[in-house]
Amino acid sequence: MSGGGRGGTIRVLVADDHPVVRQGLRTFLDLQDDLEVVGEARDGAEAVALAGSLAPDVLLLDLRMPVLDGLGALVRLAELGLTPRVLVLTSVTDRGDVAPAMRAGAAGFLYKDVEPAALVQAIRAVHGGQVLLAPEAVEAMLAAPGPAAPAGPVAPLTDREREVLALIASGRSNREIARELAVAEKTVKTHVSNVLMKLGVQDRTQAALYAVRHGLA
Repeated sequence: MSGGGRGGTIRVLVADDHPVVRQGLRTFLDLQDDLEVVGEARDGAEAVALAGSLAPDVLLLDLRMPVLDGLGALVRLAELGLTPRVLVLTSVTDRGDVAPAMRAGAAGFLYKDVEPAALVQAIRAVHGGQVLLAPEAVEAMLAAPGPAAPAGPVAPLTDREREVLALIASGRSNREIARELAVAEKTVKTHVSNVLMKLGVQDRTQAALYAVRHGLA
């Protein structure tokens, strides 16, 4: 992942084929003290090229674009070893694309009817390492038929660790998980560390995908 932006600013690349959407996002996001829109892409191929040249921290990615669609862009980013945190921002009609996008490396999935303030919080959250999905996206992902589970048994998690994993998969932060389970945030951090270690994954996004693939979410 690129370095956390310059001077603490989160560098954002916007990829959408509608000029009015790009302009609207740029205008709003640039009002935020900690966000800077460093570029705009009209299609997936341009998004990949700009991700390579501009090294954004977060890529706001539409799925329905010409030349190369959002899923294709995600695959290409991975092939090239480019690692911006990708937050999909797409139309509510694209529910069937949630699981493929997350499996292809997206860190979050929101719909274009999201409140502007919630979008800003989402950008900050995925930049900070969280996986974040709109509630409808969680439903769509859990309903989607996943690929066959990898060979081998499911990791031996305790009941509490399974609860924590399910909450991670629904996009909750450590603070929200602590509130939900009525435990200290420090306790949640320990559980999260144990879950990641037992699953053999590097981050919350991978843990969420593991949960979905193994029916633990």
